[in-house]
Amino acid sequence: MYYSDEIVEEVRSRNDIVDVISGYVKLQRKGSSYFGLCPFHNEKSPSFSVSPGKQMYYCFGCGAGGNVFTFIMEYENYTFPEALKLLAERAGITLPEQEYTGEERRQQDLKSAVREINKTAARYFCYLLRTQQGEKAMQYLKNRSLSDETIKRFGIGYAGPYSDALYRYLKKQGISDQLLKESGLMQVNEKQGMYDKFWNRVMFPIMDVNNKVIGFGGRVMGDGKPKYLNSPETVIFDKSRNLYGLNYARTSKKRYLLVCEGYMDVISMHQAGFTNAVASLGTALTSQHASLLKRYTDEVILTYDSDEAGIRAALRAIPLLKTAGISARVLHMDPYKDPDEFIKALGQEAFQERIDAAENSFLFELSILQKSYDMKDPDSKTKFFQAVASRIAEFELELERENYIEAVAGRFQISFEGMRKMVLNVLMQGVPVRKAPVRQQKRPEKEDGILVSQRLILTWLTEYPTLFSMISNYVRPEDFSDELYQKVASMLYEQLEKGELNPARITNYFTDPEQQRVVAQLFNTAVTLENEKEQEKAIQETLYKVMEYGIEKKTVALDPSDIVGLQKLIDAKRRLKELGRLHISL
Repeated sequence: MYYSDEIVEEVRSRNDIVDVISGYVKLQRKGSSYFGLCPFHNEKSPSFSVSPGKQMYYCFGCGAGGNVFTFIMEYENYTFPEALKLLAERAGITLPEQEYTGEERRQQDLKSAVREINKTAARYFCYLLRTQQGEKAMQYLKNRSLSDETIKRFGIGYAGPYSDALYRYLKKQGISDQLLKESGLMQVNEKQGMYDKFWNRVMFPIMDVNNKVIGFGGRVMGDGKPKYLNSPETVIFDKSRNLYGLNYARTSKKRYLLVCEGYMDVISMHQAGFTNAVASLGTALTSQHASLLKRYTDEVILTYDSDEAGIRAALRAIPLLKTAGISARVLHMDPYKDPDEFIKALGQEAFQERIDAAENSFLFELSILQKSYDMKDPDSKTKFFQAVASRIAEFELELERENYIEAVAGRFQISFEGMRKMVLNVLMQGVPVRKAPVRQQKRPEKEDGILVSQRLILTWLTEYPTLFSMISNYVRPEDFSDELYQKVASMLYEQLEKGELNPARITNYFTDPEQQRVVAQLFNTAVTLENEKEQEKAIQETLYKVMEYGIEKKTVALDPSDIVGLQKLIDAKRRLKELGRLHISL
């Protein structure tokens, strides 16, 4: 839904950025700003700055920055509408309601009702776990070495020994049979009528990224079948588009996610400190799962069981992750079957070592492929390397092909040149050589320096707005060399001309996260200066440098017949001389 700029700005202005971020990061005041440890990368010394005056944050370590919307979107991995809604609720602002058709309204009401039923059921299961009925289930969890804190954190519960207990409990809440059927918590047949889908099972609530219960997984107590049972798909639950544990893993500071097989793997790994673990919900990894993972990371470590089923699962997942643009590695747990077993036997440090040593997914695929060939037979060995060459030839970049040829040569004791020739032969036989994209040339050092100077001017204008009347006489928005810088400068100059200063509102204009990061940098560029006199000198020299660079560029581009342009250049050079004699006072 579209929200007006006025609504967006009202929500932003009613959510003080220091108050909001203090709920996520411990901040301490230093001068006019607040500092804390950056939540977006690991650091020991605080470099994360929050400015109440600018209503913006910026990390001098990793470059993360923006306004209060940017922070919620980055930290919670929300879309802009989701961040807007959360902050509106926080500020007690009622957003304009979206207009629905009659059918759309019915669907929205049904989803809300099913969410509420799931929430009620989750509380009921948690209660039962702590009663006499749940003793056996609680003992099972304790035998798996789960702490009370972990059991509570994941909302683990128990579905009692009777097949109609939940049904009777929910009916007492006044819920209709039709809604109970839609919830996925009930089954119906002619003999029994409606009865519980889950009973005599340890219950694992499945939550979406917003910590809302959307379904359940149940592990049977005893020898019943199936061992694990999941909720069917409902109006709020699609198992191919959700991942267990993602509601917690998405806020991990790790740059990668650990993808494992089941609920207990995720829970035991989180308890051991590996809070970036997730699992698919009783299905193989899907392309939808891969797309969901891409929202949160560029790297996945597959942490599947070490048995044949786990190997097959990894081989299925690798191409899906690659298509989604995710780099994959494979963790080897031998001689143990799963992460839980490994950690209990060897501990957290050993498991972290295995994570660090996880194998490149392509080389893992080749190691599995090798098992199909008799490497002692020359003919079979040749066919293996031909198959390897065909796979390497599929890489687009020549550099990438070269890197894998080198890796294969080292792994399988074949000469680099021999492997390289085999790959070239494949490419020559009809596989088109895809040219590597032209890399953007590095900016000349002088141009990089000018961009820093331009950023400094925008930062100083937000810190010393009284300088605007002077600075605007010498540097105008069109003098900024980067298109984004020009746009930001135009908006800032427009505000200052009206006697306003609201850099956080300027950030609202940009929806791309990378652009928001750059805008935050424009208002948070700093140089270390000893005193006010040095700062005044730096401002003067920076203005001079930006003006001089602009004049040089305009001189080179000037058409000799452009009299008006020539006159502007003459005026600019005159003002440049004036600037050299000007005394700037803060």
